[in-house]
Amino acid sequence: MKRTIALVLSYDGNNYHGWQTQENAQSVQSTLLSAVSSLFGEDVKVTGCGRTDTGVHARKYVATVLTNSQIPCERIPFALNSLLPYDISVKNATDVPENFHPVHSCIEKEYTYYIYTDKIRDPFFEKRVLHYRYPLDVELMKKAALHFVGTHDFSSMRSLGTPVKSTVRTVFKCDIGRTDNIISVTISANGFLYNMARTIVGTLLDVGTHKIPPDEIVEILRSCDRTKAGATAPAHGLYMTNVIYPPEFGL
Repeated sequence: MKRTIALVLSYDGNNYHGWQTQENAQSVQSTLLSAVSSLFGEDVKVTGCGRTDTGVHARKYVATVLTNSQIPCERIPFALNSLLPYDISVKNATDVPENFHPVHSCIEKEYTYYIYTDKIRDPFFEKRVLHYRYPLDVELMKKAALHFVGTHDFSSMRSLGTPVKSTVRTVFKCDIGRTDNIISVTISANGFLYNMARTIVGTLLDVGTHKIPPDEIVEILRSCDRTKAGATAPAHGLYMTNVIYPPEFGL
């Protein structure tokens, strides 16, 4: 009998061309698929909760596997991790109903972007946070971040990519935190457009360097004009930090 198993995993995205399988490029999906197929001894389908870009990391990512295997869920993480490279780790496996879908069942996603603000680079943060050498006005960034919360057309905060039915999204939270020399930008929403999180961060960086006044965010969103927003922040500072589903799925 076919089972649908939800895997909760984390990964360092530096060695991968994003989540999705691509020709002539290593991806997280293809690497996980190889390990799962080897463990279960059959061809399987692996579906992820979203397309993270090249270099983007994940602290919590959810993928499903459709399989005939009857291996108990409590054994699957240990078995898979023995087959996976060091930069991908399966943390949990759960049987879910066949109507569960990692994308369509999701009610909220969260991304966190990390910025290291010291003038001198830190080799331990290399390709894991953005090293930003210029002073940032965090209080102004906090004021600007509040304007992203709510339901808006985020056309001005996206790059062109896969066509979407609507560019309207609801942002539940856009918080700025600071611990010593690390600034974090945490954004949760009911969905994200292509490069939306990274463009919001790039725009907040312009606010933090006094290039854009905080209240101008309102007009930038209304304009739906990508050229009025900031640059797309580099991928290596971005982490998918949470994916939330209705409680009945146990994830």
